[in-house]
Amino acid sequence: MSDATWDALAATDLQEVRRRAAVVHDVVGAEPVPVPGAQRLAWNDGGGQSAVWYFTEDGRALLLTFDHESDLNLYAEEDYALQESFFEGVPESLVALVRDRPENYESLNLTDPETQRTIHYAGGVFWYDGSGWHIADGVAEHCRQEGLDLFRESGFDYCLKDYRFGQSLTPETFVALRDEGGRYKDEEEKEADLARLREIFARHG
Repeated sequence: MSDATWDALAATDLQEVRRRAAVVHDVVGAEPVPVPGAQRLAWNDGGGQSAVWYFTEDGRALLLTFDHESDLNLYAEEDYALQESFFEGVPESLVALVRDRPENYESLNLTDPETQRTIHYAGGVFWYDGSGWHIADGVAEHCRQEGLDLFRESGFDYCLKDYRFGQSLTPETFVALRDEGGRYKDEEEKEADLARLREIFARHG
């Protein structure tokens, strides 16, 4: 299983991944959410898609992606057991970052009807062990069984497009992409956004 965005992420040093995650978090105005033992950074498109990163103090990471229109949207089905299974193969210390945690804008909870334990929903579950990225065994196996394209159904490529892994990420490239999408009504608005983005990028080195 391979994907250009996955390959680009895998080839990016974790410090640079974290820097890009911090930049995008601030660019989209994601709310800060405290998580003991980790830094949480997020992206959302305001329409139900999200990417959430957890960077731990010991140099590992957890990445969750979500596309609300995909077959991997278990929140709509309220299928706690299946969602829990998506995290199989991920170290429990990383899963603990999203289990029995308060909900937030990017991550709502699914609840076990018997124990009342909760876990954040996610269509894609990926983790970094200190030297390389992995796809969670559980979600990979589910996609194999159901004949699903994991990267497409998890929204992986779409949710990570703003991070531009494998490409230059600058205020200018951000503005160019937004301009192509028709975001700006005039040059004045575009220049104001560029100035704001330059301030954000400067804060993150």
